[in-house]
Amino acid sequence: MFNLILFGPPGSGKGTQSEKLISRYGLKHLSTGDLLRHEISHQTELGREAQNFMDKGQLVPDEVVIGMISSALDENPGAKGFLFDGFPRTQEQAIALDKLLKLKKAPIAVMLALDVSEEELIKRLLKRGETSGRSDDDNEQVIRARINEYRNKTAVVADHYKKFDKVVMVKGEGTIEEIFERLCNEIDKRDK
Repeated sequence: MFNLILFGPPGSGKGTQSEKLISRYGLKHLSTGDLLRHEISHQTELGREAQNFMDKGQLVPDEVVIGMISSALDENPGAKGFLFDGFPRTQEQAIALDKLLKLKKAPIAVMLALDVSEEELIKRLLKRGETSGRSDDDNEQVIRARINEYRNKTAVVADHYKKFDKVVMVKGEGTIEEIFERLCNEIDKRDK
């Protein structure tokens, strides 16, 4: 099983590249947002627990999210691997995910981190804001704050995986196809 984390700041192209990587490698996409919505809509025990926290305006605790990831892994025993998107976001989540994947004998193979300049991120997000209707994509100050939040809070996740020599910085600028080929080259080096 080949598990990878696609990492990068808002506007780095994770969504676009995730779709292409899933298609090429037959990976199962694991987005914590999608998992939460699925568990809640199916009224599972974990979904009801998550909904309870959300109804109170609280973040869903890591243990609940890890439980959902564990369920998703168990529900897909034939998967070639998983692409983690939007998780882990903290060092604690990375440690919990590593423990879970060790139990499943399916560790993270690599974290591919899309490296994009701040000016390019802002340009992309403002452009996306013109068509997406997302209010957080049409204000440059809000965008800069989101990028800073990413750097301050989630960059520690990359530091965690660097300790295990699993982080590869991938140039995230150029055409969609150029970036995709760079990502594939890194996966092909590891996915034997």
